[in-house]
Formats: sequence, C-alpha cells, structure tokens
Amino acid sequence: MELSHKFSPYDPAFDPACDQLRAEIALPVHTPIWYRLADLGVAMAMLLVLSPVIALLAVMIRIDSAGPAVFAQERLGRGRVPFTLLKFRTMIVDAEKDSGAVWASRNDPRITRLGRFLRRSRLDELPQLINVLRGDMSMIGPRPIRAHFANKLAAIEPRYDRRFLVRPGLTGYAQLYAPYGSNVEEQLQKIPFDQRYADEGLTFRAYCVVMVQTALRCTINPTGR
Repeated sequence: MELSHKFSPYDPAFDPACDQLRAEIALPVHTPIWYRLADLGVAMAMLLVLSPVIALLAVMIRIDSAGPAVFAQERLGRGRVPFTLLKFRTMIVDAEKDSGAVWASRNDPRITRLGRFLRRSRLDELPQLINVLRGDMSMIGPRPIRAHFANKLAAIEPRYDRRFLVRPGLTGYAQLYAPYGSNVEEQLQKIPFDQRYADEGLTFRAYCVVMVQTALRCTINPTGR
C-alpha cells in the first residue's frame, strides 16, 4: 500500500535532526499478510461479541455527562499520516479550552465519573476497533499520538519517529509494560518498546501473547487512566 509523502506540520520547536529518517518513514513498510488478517478477525469478533456492551456504554456516557458519547481526535498514523481516532468520551466537553493540548494526569479533574472507570478498564478504546477495520491502526503497535506531542518528543529524541514505520496499535508493549505517559519523562521511557516493532517485527506468537496479556490486564488488573 502506498503512503502519502506529506508530513503533518511541525511545531516551530521541532528541529528535524535526521532527514534520512523522515524519508524512511514516508515509505511503505511490508506487513505480513497474516498480521492484517489477524487484525481484521480480532476486531470484527470483538465488535460482534461486545456490541451490546458498546451500545450500553454509549447510553451511560450520555446520561453521565453532557456531550457526545464518542470523541474524535486527529492522531498520527504510519508515515505520520493523520487520521481520525475514535474513542468513548471520558472528559468534559472542551476539556482543553483553557489549558491547550496537555497529557492527561492521575486524578485529572477534567475526567468524568464514568470516564475514570472507562480509562482504568480501557473500555474507552473500544471504538478504535473501527479504526482497525479502516486500516488506520493495528491491534498491536505504538499508542497513537497527536502531532503536537510527537513533535515535542522528536525534538528531544530524533529517532522517536521510527515509531511511524508501523501502524499505531490499540494495545502493545508500551501499553502493557511502560508508564502511562502523562509527562515527557514517561513518554520517553516508552520509546524502546515502541521501536521494537520496526527493529524486530512481530511474530504470530508475540501477537497472541500481547493480546492475551491485554485481556488479562483489562479484566484482572486494570491500570489505565
């Protein structure tokens, strides 16, 4: 699949330290056919099985606080190509009206009552299954990030953009084993995990292990925010 060679606008603070890397991430990266088939199969199965839960959550969100049930936001995908990410709304409407773009923090006052439960259980990310079906995301990969934050981190660590060699994922190594990422320091700790996909690839066994561990984390020891 050919990817656009257009990059999203950089912040003035972003200084591209590696032109070769910028050219590299604009090229298509080979993905094994089983990977895409597994993504489609898992996403369709989850949507089918969890459709009653998804419908119930949508109603509960509308009752819990004013605003739409689903929140749409632009994120960067493979090759830094922007896409519209979908997720259940967990914050008040216009949460960044006064603060601008900021990472969510522990005990963030902008998060709604139901939103705290959705974030801990990661149920707020269920609408991203649609992004997987569209091809914007994979089930496993780096967490999708906004351009503002990606540019900020790339200014500190030039090799950060290697994460854009692959599609972002609904779950993955960093989501399971790294800090949540509520500040720059925590975000930088996620880089080695996010770069493993480009450096090592992902075997079918690793795919299955990550999916099982994600299911266990969400049901037995939810730690999302």
